[in-house]
Amino acid sequence: MTPQAHERLPIGDAYQQATKYHRGPGPRALPTQPREPKGSHTLPQPLTDGGSGLWSVIQARRSVREFLAQPLTREQLAQLLWATQGIREVQDGYAFRTAPSAGACYPIDTYVIANRISGLTPGLYRYEVNAASLTLLREGDLSAAIASACLGQDMAADAPAVFAWAAVPARAKGRYKERAYRYIYMDAGHLAQNLYLAATALGLGCCTIGAFFDDEVNAILGLDGTSETAVYLAVVGVPA
Repeated sequence: MTPQAHERLPIGDAYQQATKYHRGPGPRALPTQPREPKGSHTLPQPLTDGGSGLWSVIQARRSVREFLAQPLTREQLAQLLWATQGIREVQDGYAFRTAPSAGACYPIDTYVIANRISGLTPGLYRYEVNAASLTLLREGDLSAAIASACLGQDMAADAPAVFAWAAVPARAKGRYKERAYRYIYMDAGHLAQNLYLAATALGLGCCTIGAFFDDEVNAILGLDGTSETAVYLAVVGVPA
């Protein structure tokens, strides 16, 4: 899309298009500017429970980029999907999920690229939240394609599962107009942190991916990049 075309879009849509990564020279890195402290206050030591409870899971969370060849089980995948977007309760006809969403709009869908998951044909799946099921969208080995689309990050090919979160902006824009884009990325962060913690609790490794060629990932997912577009990815597997 040309800069002139961007100018004709509403500001939120223009932002989404203008911040896509494309193949070519990358952005110039700027040095971090530390701020001078104005004083300090000592805080109590945080609690850790020394087991598998929440505090220990938070403490143990790491970004893991190397994985064993061991596949994920369907049970592990189901638990991870529930932790990120599963329904925790239905109240007055409304289904509330495990991760928060502004206005309960839930503008983000979850796709899974199954590289090595027991009992699943390799390929692309969409998580159907209400049915707690997977829909096979595309069969075949997508590991090399998704790694290339993620700026050549090998972990996307090596991991048994790649989670791809894609936003449908219209779900949130009906309520929040152009400000919806702020909330969409907050929602993506909520999903990602839930995945990190769930993976850690299961003894698995996880790493999120924010650097990817948008149009290439959208093509793999079968999205048009406008009415629905990839916003965040993550890999999960057994740590090496």
